[in-house]
Amino acid sequence: MQNNYKSVGLFIDGGYFAKVNEALDDNFSRNINVSALMSFVREQISGMEQVALRDVQITESHYFRGRYRVNDANSKHLLFAERKFEDSLIENDVIFHYKHLREIQKDGEITVVEKGVDVWFALEAYELSLIRKFDYVVLITGDADHEMLVKKLKALKINVILLTWDVSDNRTTSTARLLRDEACVHIEISRQTETDTTLLDKLCRKV
Repeated sequence: MQNNYKSVGLFIDGGYFAKVNEALDDNFSRNINVSALMSFVREQISGMEQVALRDVQITESHYFRGRYRVNDANSKHLLFAERKFEDSLIENDVIFHYKHLREIQKDGEITVVEKGVDVWFALEAYELSLIRKFDYVVLITGDADHEMLVKKLKALKINVILLTWDVSDNRTTSTARLLRDEACVHIEISRQTETDTTLLDKLCRKV
């Protein structure tokens, strides 16, 4: 009997995810529905593999982000929004990984520093792929720094899908070209929303 089961590891770059959400909010007054996005991922792989949707399961999902310490988040009125978003991750069994943000003042300007998150993202994705032996790894990111991660995952004979959503008009520059070229499959959601007018409402909630 043929085994059609496909195991999927999903890894979300929280900084990238937040930028997409901000653009969706500004342009459409919508935010990503995490549950709907995960269903979309399964549907895409089901179609590519020509297997039943029930045979495609996201067995690991992880979210990586820098965030403010509680006092800073409270003073910036971010606590409620953060907890609300975390609730949506918990409801969908997404494991979140945080490192503290730092603010550096230089020449009268404040720069927010998010250090070490990209390295943690890559190490966790690679280590879990070795252990879990995923059939597919889906990376939600646009960062060129993850090009080597994709190469390493492909060396493990894992199909790597890069999932991006460029809400702006300049789609050729928002996702690093080397990252797009290295991935086995690149799914750009905005291209699909152009041909499927119901997809935006399917993947998003109204703000």
